[in-house]
Amino acid sequence: MPSAQKRDYYEVLGVNRGCGEVDLKKAYRSLAIQFHPDRNPGNKDAEERFKELNEAYQVLSDPERRAQYDRFGHAAFQGPQGGPGGFGGFDFSQGFEEVFSDIFGDFFGTGRGRSRSRTRRGDDLRYDLEIEFEEAARGIEKVVKFQRLTQCESCNGTRARGGSSGARQCPNCRGSGQVRTQQGFFSISTTCGQCRGEGMIISDPCPKCQGQGRIRKAESLAVKIPPGVDNGSRLKLRGEGEAGYGGGPQGDLYVVIHVKEHEMFVRQDNDVIIEAPISFPQAAVGTEIEVPTLEGKVKLKIPPGTQSGKILRLKGKGIVDLHGYGRGDQLIKVIVETPRSLTARQRELLEEFAKLDGKAVNHPLSKGFVDKLKEMFG
Repeated sequence: MPSAQKRDYYEVLGVNRGCGEVDLKKAYRSLAIQFHPDRNPGNKDAEERFKELNEAYQVLSDPERRAQYDRFGHAAFQGPQGGPGGFGGFDFSQGFEEVFSDIFGDFFGTGRGRSRSRTRRGDDLRYDLEIEFEEAARGIEKVVKFQRLTQCESCNGTRARGGSSGARQCPNCRGSGQVRTQQGFFSISTTCGQCRGEGMIISDPCPKCQGQGRIRKAESLAVKIPPGVDNGSRLKLRGEGEAGYGGGPQGDLYVVIHVKEHEMFVRQDNDVIIEAPISFPQAAVGTEIEVPTLEGKVKLKIPPGTQSGKILRLKGKGIVDLHGYGRGDQLIKVIVETPRSLTARQRELLEEFAKLDGKAVNHPLSKGFVDKLKEMFG
């Protein structure tokens, strides 16, 4: 589903943006019971509503993903091709049953008593890079500076002091990551609050990262911008996102290109368009002018009788196709300028020219206009 069609996650769960974990879980539990497919067999609307609730809860129940959503909205989880697994670093189609069972346990037969994985892939990051028009056309290498979570060098991501294992089984859930409570006719399994679903507790946390296994660090990275990138192009740098949790794989970095407007060049697909002003005499008798291109100035012949708005083409002077399908052209739109003020001599010559220039063959557009007027009004 495209992000533009998605409802606000807080609206989906019926909670305000400042709600806490308890209220969030309570809202999700109530609505999920109402729309669960087992209670609505064959009801496609209820099934879609249940999936929507699950997706919203996956994001808002995770502090990091919730922070990303609060900042970027649905765009935080939009991949480079518009699919899942974007900047949020996870796929909404995964973990559907796991999230539900975390809230409801054995209710509806979903509880499996599984614990949260001790490793998790690092989040993807987004960097917005502004470049010049010529840089986008020719390609360039840029150094980007940003901050990301990296593996703690002191504990090597183990979260324990000195890199030792330092982990013991959680006494509250006995390593399952789940605690069960009986409520009436059904059993509810929830995430263990002591170990946060990991099943293990770090007895001696690393002092440098406070037992998180990751620290935030400033980074500088050289990024090669290929020729032909356009406004909105996304470059994916694998493994340059945030470090994984508990030794999990590193996320990716997406560099989003923003191309500045040029004072003369306008891009249309892979073609470059400019406007070239010429005088009436130049248009009438023809001339040769210099025009700018991405590779410097070139001479362009203006044929006699050129009309204002005429498009002339310079083959292969446009932008290289990003995917290797050749190169565009440069299009020159000729603008014939009319002088705003004339000397007495110029006026005399033009008046003489006007008397001599009465043949329709020289002004086919004017003749056609007059003929249409006669047809309309007699």
